[in-house]
Amino acid sequence: MNVQLLRATPSGDDLAGEAAAICTRSDKPDKARDHALMSGHQSILEHIVFTFRIGGISRVTLAQLTRHRLASYDVESQRYTNTNQQSIIIPPSIAQNDILHDEYIQIIKQTQAFYEKAVFMGIPKEDARYACIEGTCTRLILTMNARELRHFFSLRCCNRAQWEIRELADRMLAICKQECPAIFEDAGPGCVRHNCPEFRPCGHERTHDWDGESNDN
Repeated sequence: MNVQLLRATPSGDDLAGEAAAICTRSDKPDKARDHALMSGHQSILEHIVFTFRIGGISRVTLAQLTRHRLASYDVESQRYTNTNQQSIIIPPSIAQNDILHDEYIQIIKQTQAFYEKAVFMGIPKEDARYACIEGTCTRLILTMNARELRHFFSLRCCNRAQWEIRELADRMLAICKQECPAIFEDAGPGCVRHNCPEFRPCGHERTHDWDGESNDN
């Protein structure tokens, strides 16, 4: 998995402070920003925008990612690219099972062989791709504002999130914390800020230094 920050609003922490100060006629932008965030007034974060280049994620994770609709996406097209030139994600649970791992590899080889045969016989790539497995890797450009990113992190950094999108969210949050530490200081799953909001909590509060490596207590 590759996650790269392409663009970010310069001095995002300061800009959020200016927005909060306008709202309250404050002459202390940082204080106004912190008070606004503590009060749940997050419209000031919509002025700060991040654009990421993401690669090496599966179509499974892409489907979950695009459910976050307050964002812009441009994704590598399977209509025009050769799907068989793309890598395949093997979930750890399958990789650790010798029997299922071998069967999984065989399925990949069968689907790739079918795809190549179909394209050779004149089937359009946009139709041949129907045989491709969900583990096929893809690349995309993603743009979100800071408010939506905080919401994204609250859901996808949680232990209950699927492992691949959780890894993606962790890496994105580490980058956001470097760019705007004040805005993302308390970003992450609900247990970082208060009690877990999940109906069925996992029972393991998540701790993280957000450098790309997580620790689940």
